[in-house]
Amino acid sequence: MGPELARALCQLSFDLNRQIGLLLQRSGKVEAVIVGDYRGIMIPQLSHIRSRGRLKGLRLVHTHLAGEAISDEDLMDLLFLRLDMLSVVTVAPDGLPEQLHSVHLLPNSKDGKNWAFLPPVHPANQTDSFEDFIHALEGEFTRKASGKDVENGIDKAILVSVSSQSKIRAEESLRELSELARSGDVLVLAEVLQQRRKINPRLILGKGKLADIMIQALQLNANLLIFDQELNPSQIRSITDYTDLRVIDRTQLILDIFARRALSREGKVQVEMAQLKYMLPRLSSRDDALSRLTGGIGARGPGETKLEIDKRRINDRLARLAKELKKVSRERYQRRSRRRKKDLPVLSFVGYTNAGKSTLLNTLTQSTIVAEDKLFATLDPTSRRLRFPRDMEVIVTDTVGFIRNLPADLLQAFKATLEELEEADLLVHVVDLSNPCFRDQMKVVDELLRDLDLGTIPCLKLFNKADRVAEDTILLEGIAGEGLVVSALDAETLAPFLEQAQVIMGKILHS
Repeated sequence: MGPELARALCQLSFDLNRQIGLLLQRSGKVEAVIVGDYRGIMIPQLSHIRSRGRLKGLRLVHTHLAGEAISDEDLMDLLFLRLDMLSVVTVAPDGLPEQLHSVHLLPNSKDGKNWAFLPPVHPANQTDSFEDFIHALEGEFTRKASGKDVENGIDKAILVSVSSQSKIRAEESLRELSELARSGDVLVLAEVLQQRRKINPRLILGKGKLADIMIQALQLNANLLIFDQELNPSQIRSITDYTDLRVIDRTQLILDIFARRALSREGKVQVEMAQLKYMLPRLSSRDDALSRLTGGIGARGPGETKLEIDKRRINDRLARLAKELKKVSRERYQRRSRRRKKDLPVLSFVGYTNAGKSTLLNTLTQSTIVAEDKLFATLDPTSRRLRFPRDMEVIVTDTVGFIRNLPADLLQAFKATLEELEEADLLVHVVDLSNPCFRDQMKVVDELLRDLDLGTIPCLKLFNKADRVAEDTILLEGIAGEGLVVSALDAETLAPFLEQAQVIMGKILHS
């Protein structure tokens, strides 16, 4: 800032007895003039301005009339707006400029601070080139983030959990969110856990913590925030406005994974229905004034707003999808009827996602169903024939895994797929014994089975992944008598399961 501009800015601010701010582009062009009151200025929304690299490409210079230097509010503006620099000119009692105080963000935290102050200087004594300084600073941010950069198209995320649960449960849920992100091909750069007794209804977390997350995103070059808690539309809008980052929640992430992995027409219909139901209440309530009104011959007058059109189209699409799903369900019912006529009993695998159900089915039936160490690797139900040791043939089905806090709309949509379970003569509850929270996962599955009115079907517990806990004698003793311990990767460990399943199935069929 030149001394003439500083003098004119201070004199005008002194005459009006109000703080005045200038938002300057890197070229020196004035983006906006802000007139506040004696105590502060209100910076307008800058969402229309595209960021220049890691930083916003704007510098804020404004006056202080009470002789104070850079305030906490100024630092918040620097953080939340990702300004190139923020400068304060103190105004002397005679209306002339006194000192120019400046602060900028840091590529690396220093002594717990994410910003650094420049030495105060009189505007007439500035010697450093602002353009050279910012160019060097951007280069530092780029070098810091280069190790985290990956090919285009892959999101780089910071995971955020704001929980009132115990630390152990909150950490386990955050671990699960990290696994979900991995299943969705998202690169996780950092995780943030904040425990609060009371959740901030607007921003979920405190403004200070949100500022810390913004700095992390800036330093790591993250482009996405994923919240472990479900966010309402206004919360997503508020956090997005503050951070200038894309924001999604756990539900949205699960829906995206389902959309990628559904292979059958039925699965795709179910996922699309769940996505549309999730989207409907989240359509913007702002109509952008009257610029989006439809009109023309035969439609004079107010017409429909774009928002109303979008909602009507979604509802129409949902109605068409519901009809299509009903048709597919009828076809599936007819297939099941044909199967019942052959008098083949049905054994269905259920369990938490990534418990090893698909691997188990592959080992038992020598199949090649996709089985990955990822959450929701299987979405579409798969059936195979299996011959028990003593000449009994059954149908074995593999279904979508369960998860805690499964979106209600998604569970409702997948009820058509889970109707397969209603035909089961025996449910086999597969448990991942290597997961520290396997008891909680068992509880989630049991509750969902009750919700689906499947609690009356006989159920055999199968504790899987024994190869990972073979040395943990205390754990193995603790589950003794509850079920069978197996490793889906080792066919020899499955012999006792086949024997017991055949005995149970025989009793069911002859009762």
